[in-house]
Parts: sequence; C-alpha cells; structure tokens
Amino acid sequence: MSNAVEMKNLTVSFGTVDAVDDVTLHINYGEVAALLGPNGAGKTTAVETLLGFRRPTSGTVRVHGLDPVRDHREVVARTGALLQRGGVWFPMTPRQVLELTATYYEAPREPSELLALLELDKCARTPWRRLSGGEQQRTLLALALLGRPKVLVLDEPTTSVDPEGRQVIRDIIRAERDRGCALLITTHELDEAERVADHLVIVHRGHEVAQGTLLELAGEPELIIETSGPVDPTALAALLACEVTNDGPLRVRCAVASSPERITSVNNYLTSVGLSMVSLRTRATLEERYLELIADERSGVRP
Repeated sequence: MSNAVEMKNLTVSFGTVDAVDDVTLHINYGEVAALLGPNGAGKTTAVETLLGFRRPTSGTVRVHGLDPVRDHREVVARTGALLQRGGVWFPMTPRQVLELTATYYEAPREPSELLALLELDKCARTPWRRLSGGEQQRTLLALALLGRPKVLVLDEPTTSVDPEGRQVIRDIIRAERDRGCALLITTHELDEAERVADHLVIVHRGHEVAQGTLLELAGEPELIIETSGPVDPTALAALLACEVTNDGPLRVRCAVASSPERITSVNNYLTSVGLSMVSLRTRATLEERYLELIADERSGVRP
C-alpha cells in the first residue's frame, strides 16, 4: 500500500521565487506529521499543492496514491482540510453550515455529534460573524471532520483558540490518528507540534532544514542544568570532562550524557559553592533545536 501522503522533491515557484524548494515528506495512515517553520516558510503553499489547488513546478505529490490535480474530486472527497483562507457565509450558524455540508457526503458524521465533540453546542445557532475566532476555528475543524476523512490536513489549527479549545483539538488529533487517519499539521507553535506529532519536518524559506522524530531532532544527549545562581562553566567543564556553555544567566549546557554519577558530582559541586539544582533535562526541547537549526540555516551551515 502507498503512503497516505507523499511529497517527492516538491518545488512550487512564483516567478523567480521558490515558495517550496525540493521538499520531501511521507506520511503513513495512523501517523501525525507536523510541518514547522516561521511565517513565510512555504507551509501553506505546500498544503495548497497537496490538496490540488496549485500545480507543482517540479516534483510529485500524491494523496491516497492519487494525483491531487488530476484526481481532484476523489482526493477532496477522501480528505478533510482546515485552511487559513476562506470561511463561512456570515449569516450562517455552525449548525446550519454543518447540516448543509453533510448533504454533500454519502455517509457523513452526525452534525450534532461534531457540535458536541468540539464544544460548539452553546454557539450552534449563533451567526458566523458573531462567533469568536476560536469558535470559528473549531467550526472549520468540524467541517474538515464531517466526511470521515482518511487524510486530514490542518493549516495552523490552533490559531485564535483558547487553552481549553486547544486541548479539545489535541484530543481530536489523537483520536483521528488512532482510528487510522493520516494527519498533516502546519504550525509555527512548537509546543503544539511537540505534544501531538509523530514526525516533524522543519522548513525555512521554502526548503527542508531537518526532519525526523522528536527524539531524532533533539540531537545528542546532554545535561541542561538550571541553577539557583550563576555557575562558572569552566569549573563544571573540568569536573565533567566535557564542553560546558552558558545558556542564559542561570542555565548551562553540558555536552555529555546523563548518568547518576555525573548528576551526583554536579549536585556536590553546586552545594560546595552555595547553589542548588533547580531543574535538569537530558535533551534539548524542540524549541531549542528549532532555533538552533534555523540559526544555522540563516548562517549557511546545514545540519
């Protein structure tokens, strides 16, 4: 069986500008992939091409093994999408737009079920123009789920959504993955990707910077220590026999894997200089690695 979503060496150009530049991505059914990058990185262009709204300049795109331009009708029928552009006719309510759109599918989900699932019951009869940004976003997600898609494409799904709404969306993403749906999420909100994605692709200025699982992108094991006061990195480097760098006034990064003996040595040293360990991590966060990779990309250093 083919992958649910395939991009192979995808390039999409606007004149002399490559909005997407040689990006390759594969997503299996039952997997969540996140396309990460700053605004203007090419994420939305990639999504629009994936859904058949743009033609690739070069490379190939397949969804369910189908060409999204040539087989557009079939791809759309089997794929749910939440896009940044577009909306709902402003006099319509969430219930009305769901009930109308449900008539386009042979076996849609029940609109009332989706209203309850996305906590839209209280505003189900409120006109679109009077909904909050978060309520509008959750209504668009309900529309994406209506046709029981096997591929779900979510472009910045948590934009304008409050913390409770974000948790609802995270739960839905996990539930869709568990039922065998393939999901592609684009976002610049790294904590959201870290919470839900199985595979991550970082793009900058249209091209791929890095991709892999969260563990793979975290880089080599290290000790990242937050202390109660400033620490002399030279002393710690001598103690641990590794490179130690300051990562802020109260945090150091030690280029060595964690072990009980090393943690004990660090604790003993901190106690001897009147300090204590506030926190300890053994790998970089996604945000830290993302910023490092983007900084390397901007300086011309490829991972």
